[in-house]
Amino acid sequence: MRRRYLSPFVLPVAAFAVAILAGAVLLRETSVLPGGLPWVDALFTATSAVCVTGLATVDTASAFSREGHWVLLGLIQLGGLGIMTYSSLVFYLWRRRVSLTDRLAVGQALLHDPSFHLGNFLVRMVRMVLFLELFGALWIYALEPDVMGVFGALFHAVSAFCNAGFSLFPDSLVRWQHSWGMNAVIMLLITLGGVGFAVIDECLMLLRGTDLGARGLSYPAKLVLSTSAILTFGGALFIFLSEMGGGTQNGTLAQTALTSLFQSVTCRTAGFNTLDTGHMTNVSLMIMVFLMFIGGSPGSCAGGIKTTALRIIWSFMGAQFRGRSQVVVAGRAVNPQNMNKTFALLITATGSVLFATLLLTMTEGGDMPHPMVRGQLMDYLFEAVSAFATVGLSTGVTPSLSVTGKLCLTVLMFVGRIGPIWLLTTLQQMQSDVRYRWPESDMPIG
Repeated sequence: MRRRYLSPFVLPVAAFAVAILAGAVLLRETSVLPGGLPWVDALFTATSAVCVTGLATVDTASAFSREGHWVLLGLIQLGGLGIMTYSSLVFYLWRRRVSLTDRLAVGQALLHDPSFHLGNFLVRMVRMVLFLELFGALWIYALEPDVMGVFGALFHAVSAFCNAGFSLFPDSLVRWQHSWGMNAVIMLLITLGGVGFAVIDECLMLLRGTDLGARGLSYPAKLVLSTSAILTFGGALFIFLSEMGGGTQNGTLAQTALTSLFQSVTCRTAGFNTLDTGHMTNVSLMIMVFLMFIGGSPGSCAGGIKTTALRIIWSFMGAQFRGRSQVVVAGRAVNPQNMNKTFALLITATGSVLFATLLLTMTEGGDMPHPMVRGQLMDYLFEAVSAFATVGLSTGVTPSLSVTGKLCLTVLMFVGRIGPIWLLTTLQQMQSDVRYRWPESDMPIG
């Protein structure tokens, strides 16, 4: 009798689903709302916390007791550590061209790296994450001991590093929009959480001058860091120019540059904001939609289609315009398997966002004439991208969504956190191989 083994790709999907359901129950029990927290809001908030998104249908500060805030903090930490643990391992093995299935099945011998031990790798990662979060909490507390307090500093440090974006203040971090110290620590935590443990580990080895560090940064690490820098500073420049023309900026040139940089960094799936997103210009919102859709880097807490996918797509278009058959990214050719996965990811992600936007348009006033809902399409697109990329930024429409609209974003957050490629791989692992091929044929395109 043929046995079918559970694919390792199914495990994180099941673990996240169980954590979300348990979190929803706990959040209902710790809610202090007069009528109690509705199940749909409990499920939405738990999904947003475990998927480290930050979208909220209720005010986090007033809707839950201190026990509820601890539950939220635990869900955020669990989600951030869980996805980073699994993603870091995948990133590590991908860098050494060892399949995850083989690595889990056979063990250390296939890696050809005597210094690698899975347990030590994961313990080192968890210790580094906790150290960085504690360092950020101490920095935040030193800046605002009275306003933040010990718990507030810890909550915001964990939320920032895990790229969750949950805040204990109704206006997020708007009150600190001109505080260089607060902006610096939050942006640092967001950036570190967005590049991933594997890249941080390589940078530390490089600084310590170890044998592995002496070889310099690996190709994937260089790719991640360079692309992240281009997106962060390029996005900040465009937001700066857009908001200077008549948006929410009302400070000096330096303060405007600071808030623009913060918004660009937080678009990399963090979810905090120092500006009222709902009052920013449409140009800024479109730039933010693009940055959110790209997201962070592989092996990190961030969502989106990832920086590496952007580089492959950009290089593919460049190769097409130059008439070259090979797609080259930073001096390395991309193999067909990576190309197929990248375009499968792009198509699935785009389709998910557009389908969710269509559903939101239908459920939130689809029976009204266009003049009565003018401008809402941008809001729904923004919410859909924010949910899929697990960003958490909102133009302010999330709390007013219908039950169907909230459930739509809940599913989108889950799919975006697990990742369309991850989800497709899981489904493919359950299918039998097809042992035949269809005849190929050319067809006119364009």
